[in-house]
Amino acid sequence: MSHNIKVIIPAFNEQNAVGLVIDEIPKELVNEIIIVDNGSTDNTCEIAQQKGAVVLREEKRGYGRACLKGMEYIANRKNDLPDIVIFLDGDHSDYPEEMTKLIEPIETNGVDLVIGSRAIGQKEKGSMTPQQIFGNWLATTMIRWFYNVSFTDLGPFRAVKYESLMKMDMQDKTYGWTVEMQLKAAKLKMKTAEVPMNYRKRIGVSKVSGTVKGTILAGYKIIYTIFKYL
Repeated sequence: MSHNIKVIIPAFNEQNAVGLVIDEIPKELVNEIIIVDNGSTDNTCEIAQQKGAVVLREEKRGYGRACLKGMEYIANRKNDLPDIVIFLDGDHSDYPEEMTKLIEPIETNGVDLVIGSRAIGQKEKGSMTPQQIFGNWLATTMIRWFYNVSFTDLGPFRAVKYESLMKMDMQDKTYGWTVEMQLKAAKLKMKTAEVPMNYRKRIGVSKVSGTVKGTILAGYKIIYTIFKYL
C-alpha cells in the first residue's frame, strides 16, 4: 500500500549522528525527511542538507517546539499532505530501518498511533539510564491507572495517521510532547498499538537523561502532563 509518509526529526548538535539516521531511513517508504534543527552550534544542518533532508530551524529550544515546527511546515504545504507522520530522534539510538514495522499496524489494522516500544524490544546494555527506565515505568503505570490504556514506553520513535495527529491539537513545547500524544490518543478513543523496537546507545551525550537537571525536568513535565489532561 503506498502512502505519503513524512518523517520529522528534531535535532540538537547531532552532527555525528544525523547523517547515519538519514542514510538508514528506507527511502522507498518515505516521501520527505524533515530535520528540525533546534539551535545547534555544530554542523548538524549542513550534514542534513547534504544528505537531502529538508532542514528547518527552530532556535528556541524544546523537543515539542521542534516537532511543532515540523508539523507547521507540513500543514503549510496543502497540496502535499501526508497520510502518516513518523517521529524519530536524530541521535542514532533507534533503528530507522525498522520503520516498516511501525507503519504496518496503521496500514493493516487502521491504527491511529503506533509507539515503538523499547521496553518490549531489545535494548543494548547501557542504552537507557536507570532513571529513564524507571521514569517510563512510572509514567506508563500512571497512564494505565488514570486513562485506562496500556503502554509500555513513551518511546520517541512513533508513527501516527496525519488526520489523527491534527485532531490531537498538540501543544507541549518541551519534554511532555510524547506523553501528551499518548494521553490525547486515549482521550479521543483512538486506536493505538505498540511494536517492539530495538535500541542502542546514542551517539553523543543525551540532553535530557545525560544530566541530573534534564532528568528531573523531564520527569516533572511528564507527570505534570499526565495530570493536566485528566
